[in-house]
Amino acid sequence: MSDFNLNAFSQAVADLAGKAAPAMASFATHHHRTASAFHWSDGYFVTAEEAVEAGEEIELMLASGVTVKAELVGRDPSTGVALLKPADAAGAPVLARADAVRPGNIAIAIGNSQGSALAVSGSVGEVGPAWRSMRGGTIDRRIHLAVGAGGRFEGGPVLDAKGALIGMLLFGPRGRALVMPYETIERAVATLREKGHVARGYLGAGLHPVRDRDAHGAMVMSLDDAGPAKAAGLSLGDIIVAWNGEAVHGPRDLIRRLGPDSAGASVTLGVVRGGEQRDVTLTIGEKPLS
Repeated sequence: MSDFNLNAFSQAVADLAGKAAPAMASFATHHHRTASAFHWSDGYFVTAEEAVEAGEEIELMLASGVTVKAELVGRDPSTGVALLKPADAAGAPVLARADAVRPGNIAIAIGNSQGSALAVSGSVGEVGPAWRSMRGGTIDRRIHLAVGAGGRFEGGPVLDAKGALIGMLLFGPRGRALVMPYETIERAVATLREKGHVARGYLGAGLHPVRDRDAHGAMVMSLDDAGPAKAAGLSLGDIIVAWNGEAVHGPRDLIRRLGPDSAGASVTLGVVRGGEQRDVTLTIGEKPLS
């Protein structure tokens, strides 16, 4: 690539980041660091759920440098999305939505850190089908990034080469950069605006992994008195080994199945009790707000 083309590319990336910068904001987290947020629509901002705490006072520093108090409208641990409503966000633009991305496409992560604009470019490293998060959320697309972004970028937008929104930057296991797709954010925001939370499925049982010759699954170690598991007749020591006929490999496997779409559903659990397998049918409850 010639010096001219390299400079043109460099300027183009900086121009895209600069155009999106007015949509940005930042705030100090309970971890004593800075996280990014960006304007979604109608004066609402989105950020990483991990960066906010229920009941804490949030002060957003907007791109203009003005600091405003913001209400935590709601948070969804299953998708990693939190919704904020600042007292005043006049003039913040809404980012256009991107077309489908492919591995190798340019990706630009932008952020804000107490008034300082942040931007870093890289590429889309992986694109895959819908998947289920560790907390049971349905994520519309699997998008991993080959981008060297630090913690201050968390909760900020990831843009394509046109400056359109691919999604929000989060960090997965081992600090791997991933994108929460805008389709997933849109669904979470709609529910948070309406209810202030996203329902999660609830068994009402404390579980422990079991892996031996006789059974692999999740052992029931405790039962909530008013929980669905106890009402359905599960007992302490039962080992849950199947969910609607599909093998359960441990508590994490069950948690992934207890997403927002599971509340109210009737399921048949395969249970080993005293060495004998039986089926227990129960209706998944809605996890109480903590």
